[in-house]
This record gives sequence, C-alpha cells and structure tokens, in this order.
Amino acid sequence: MTNVTELWVKRDKLRETRVVESDQKPLEDGQIRVAIDKMGLTANNVSYAVSGDAIGYWKYFPAEGEWGKVPAWAMADVVESRSDAISEGERLYGFFPMASEVILQPGRTSDDFFMDEAPHRAELPALYNQYRRTRGEPEFLHSLENERCLLFPLFITSFVLYDYLIDNAFFGAKQVIIGSVSSKTGFGLAHLLKNDLEVSQKVVGLTSVGNVKFVESLGCCDQIVTYGDEDEIDASLPSAWVDMSGDGPLTSKLHRLLGDNMVESCIVGATHWEAERKREKNLPGVSPTFFFAPGHIAKRDAEWGAGEIWRRGSEAGAEIAKSVSDQITVERISGANEVAAIWREMLENNVSPNRGIMIAI
Repeated sequence: MTNVTELWVKRDKLRETRVVESDQKPLEDGQIRVAIDKMGLTANNVSYAVSGDAIGYWKYFPAEGEWGKVPAWAMADVVESRSDAISEGERLYGFFPMASEVILQPGRTSDDFFMDEAPHRAELPALYNQYRRTRGEPEFLHSLENERCLLFPLFITSFVLYDYLIDNAFFGAKQVIIGSVSSKTGFGLAHLLKNDLEVSQKVVGLTSVGNVKFVESLGCCDQIVTYGDEDEIDASLPSAWVDMSGDGPLTSKLHRLLGDNMVESCIVGATHWEAERKREKNLPGVSPTFFFAPGHIAKRDAEWGAGEIWRRGSEAGAEIAKSVSDQITVERISGANEVAAIWREMLENNVSPNRGIMIAI
C-alpha cells in the first residue's frame, strides 16, 4: 500500500514541523483520491497559519492535537475515483494541504468546477471548497499553472480589496496606504489602483529598506515609505490603510499620525507574523477591522451573480501576473524536509519577494 506523506505544523509554534507518514485510506462511495503535484508557498500561507484558529483554516484538513496542516493553492491530479461526476486523470486547481495526496468528496458539480462537500467543511467559507476542473476552463489558463498557485489567489484578494475600496468610494480617502506592499497581495492592489485611470487616489507603499528596489521596479506606487519613516506620509490627506503586515503597533502609529483623517483601516494579512497583534485602544480615526475577503465576495455574488467576481479577479490576476513575470523567478522545492526548511525561511522573512517558491511534498 502506498504511503501518504504530510507536513504538519504546530499551531501555536509555527517553526515546529513534523513529517507524518501513513498508509492510504480506502475510498468511500463518492470520494476521489487526489495526488498533489505542486503548490505555491508565499507569505499568504503564513497568514493562513497565523489566523488558522480564528478564521478556520486549520479545519479544512484537520490534523491531530496541537498540530495543523497549512493549506496552499495547488495543482493536482485525480488518481482514483469512486465519484460518478469526477474521473481519474482529471487535473484540478484549488485549496490543498501540504501533503502528497488528499481525499475529497465532490458534491455540486459543473463543467469547470466542483464543490467539496465533506461534512467537516460544511460550515467553512465556501470559497475554499471550490475546485476548478482545468479541462473545462479557458485554454490560456493551462499554461499559467505556476502563476495560478503563486499569484492568482493573492491577486484575486488584491482585486477584491480594490473592488471593496471602489464599492465604498474609498470611504472618502484621497490616498491609499498599503502595508507590506512588497507582498504579492500588496503590490497586486497597488498595481490595480495605479493602473485604473478613474482612480485618482495617491498610492503609498510601506516596505522594508531591503525591498525598496523590488517595489520600485514594479512601478506601482506614487510614494514608497520605509518602516520607521512613517512621518513622511502626508497626514493632511484622508487616508485608507490596507495592512498586509498584521503589525498592531504600526497600525497604532499610523492612526495617531493621521488622526481623524484615517477614514478606513482594514487588516488583511500577517506578513509580520511575530509582531505584536494588539493595537492601542480608542485610536483616533475609524476603528480598525479585519478584512474577510469571502464576505465581500458573497456580497458581489449576490449583486453580480455567483462566480462573477472570481472571474473578474482571475482575469485581473492574469494581467498582473504577466506584468510582473520578469520580476519573479520560479523555484521548485521537493521533499517534506526540504519544504519544512523553506517554510521556516518564510517565517523568518528570509525569502525575497522576487522568488516564486513552488513546493511538492
């Protein structure tokens, strides 16, 4: 019987990992066995782990006790099927654990996707339960597998944030300040804002000194500010703060700097995952809130029709990916121990933003 290999991470001590080997489980009626071919590893996966208990990311692929399986966006192949709707040999794209394989339970199905309807996933955000069937998708996507794993989920989040700001008329802001703008979600949002001729808001990117050249090469910001130099931001302008870093003291500092001109403050990611999460109480300006992308997607699904915002976001993601492809070098890392090592490098913030890490367990 074939072994299944998984990489588990201790949920409250993310540097601690464990390689778990087990025998394949037999399929039940309606289930499919999926071999995970390659997945993207980015700071987004760190954010999934940091917010895994609060948002429920650990629940998609449960482990045991204090351990969890970090989810990632990946390409995979159906290698065994007891489903009437999904055949062996199909290529899939979607949300998978860091593992060599996983068992899924297809439910509602169309030509280009199906929904996993395993009971333990029923109450979780449906966005992550959808798996794309590549044979039913447009041809141009077939040559963009690496980009789909590394960039599309992040750029779709960028698009959702962009649409959220537009939908709310930027809350009256005249500038958008993006924390950790070197992150893919960060520069994706900056790119969309900067390249929309109808957006007049100033785009300000916050980043570390070491990432300034990379951000400059993208040409997506009107102003780049390094951490520690936040006073360079024009505090006289009504501002929307979109934070990919999850750095509580940074958010507090910006609220004090901008005062009542902080008209929107949304926390998206946690690239500064070890930074203090807590913010000061009773900060001036609007209260900071956690941005939950599936919530805005559900709103647009109701207004535009199911899946339309995902389609628009995918198209936008493809365009952004093309524009930055020469700035990102794709690397493939295989083997559970090797993946554990690059995971720790990601946690230490030692992976340059111009590296596109594709992993396989």
